[in-house]
Amino acid sequence: MTNDFAADVLICGAGAAGLTLAIELARRGVSFRLIDKMDGPFAGSRGKGIQPRTQEIFEDLGIIDRIVAIGGLYPPQREYREDGSTSDSLVIEHVEPTPAEPYHIPLMVPQFLTERVMRERLIELGHQVEFGCELIALQQNENGVTARLARKAGGETVQNTIRVRYLIGADGGRSLVRHTLGIGFPGKTLGVRAVVADIVLTGLERDAWHRFHDGAMDRQMALCPLAGTELFQLQAPIPLEGEVDLTAEGLTAMVADRTGRNDIRVQSVHWASAYSMNARLADRYRTGRVFLIGDAAHIHPPTGGQGLNTSVQDAYNLGWKLAAVVGGASDALLDSFEEERRPIAAGMLGLATKLLDAAKRGELRRGRDVQQLDLGYPWSTLALENGAREGLLAGDRAPDATLRGAAGQPLRLFELFKGPHWTLLGYDVARDAVPPRPGLHIHAIGARGDLVDAAGHLRDAYALTSGDWVLVRPDGYVGAIVASTETAALETYLRNVGLALGAA
Repeated sequence: MTNDFAADVLICGAGAAGLTLAIELARRGVSFRLIDKMDGPFAGSRGKGIQPRTQEIFEDLGIIDRIVAIGGLYPPQREYREDGSTSDSLVIEHVEPTPAEPYHIPLMVPQFLTERVMRERLIELGHQVEFGCELIALQQNENGVTARLARKAGGETVQNTIRVRYLIGADGGRSLVRHTLGIGFPGKTLGVRAVVADIVLTGLERDAWHRFHDGAMDRQMALCPLAGTELFQLQAPIPLEGEVDLTAEGLTAMVADRTGRNDIRVQSVHWASAYSMNARLADRYRTGRVFLIGDAAHIHPPTGGQGLNTSVQDAYNLGWKLAAVVGGASDALLDSFEEERRPIAAGMLGLATKLLDAAKRGELRRGRDVQQLDLGYPWSTLALENGAREGLLAGDRAPDATLRGAAGQPLRLFELFKGPHWTLLGYDVARDAVPPRPGLHIHAIGARGDLVDAAGHLRDAYALTSGDWVLVRPDGYVGAIVASTETAALETYLRNVGLALGAA
């Protein structure tokens, strides 16, 4: 390959999606630049819910303990009635973790704290965000992408042009990348305009998510203490037209009007925004060597806490595929990104819109459907299954399980998955039936294996019988399930994803 590329990948946008992709590429040794047109990090709490599936991803990225430490659980919601009484209820049902699903409760972490942890992780891996650097134009051909960048220096705007193999638009709902490619962004405006603000206030305890006039769109207001901060998040629908006073004085007046209380005072505003809710999905996620992820590809209403989580998982899906293709795998592997992720976003848009309708009626409750643990890619061309099966299928999320090493020490299956590699599990198999190769970790479970399924957790979660092989992708989904007589099909699969025998 020629050496006229400034980097393998240019990522435009350093929100949660861009940061996830950068971490994924960094730990795989893929060269990249991560730019953001803002002068500094995003300061708001907009995406504050971290769903269980995203927690699993954060464990793999090496940041879950830090995320838990800076955040917290959702408090109960306290509904204030017209007669002055209140009632408390759980926003989310608390369910105990299981060996297969170690994370069961969504976390509350303000977006600016989540992204701070991600930037710190990126620095540990030897990279950082280039703030104040904006993509202003792009062109591509079959060999790469030419990007024109602009940054301010000494009061002047300086432009330069770079050449990269791939460009990723993680640049938000008004994506320049999407507009430049001419990709449609159909959907609808949902007829709801709202204020969201991070504020310091007095007059309310931090033991509940305070909700006033649920179901009344002209008077509704929610004031939620933001875990890990001294802030509250204010949420309130507002008229579709007209200016909104987002100062401390203006928001204090809004609070007084909607709560009927003069003792609640907004002392300062950390960040505030008035926005119209939309549900939109890009017509496609790829044009040649340019891809869309996150809000550039899909915009959700905030109900259900799906936007940030879906964006993180876009990047988690694309990262290992980009690295594989840069490393020599077939470019066709990248076609599976849109094939897998666009239907997921469509489903999440439908769910968030349904939950918005429930919120309008004051009936919002969040169940398992928001946790994203049941999402998978059974339709994917990367899902290999030979023969009829019951239970876990290729394309499904790979469950966790508690095991014991042959040396006697306890471990979790997720510990074996952690990292940029593929994992091949053989249940009561001859270990040498599949030869080793770089990028593939092979484990045998059984009497002569390196792992012991003493409690049967792996057998139960994966519905395995003697001789079965399970291939787990780097992003924690089952790529293939085959019997011991079908290892030739497994070899073909491995070759197609860049794991051929003798691969460097």
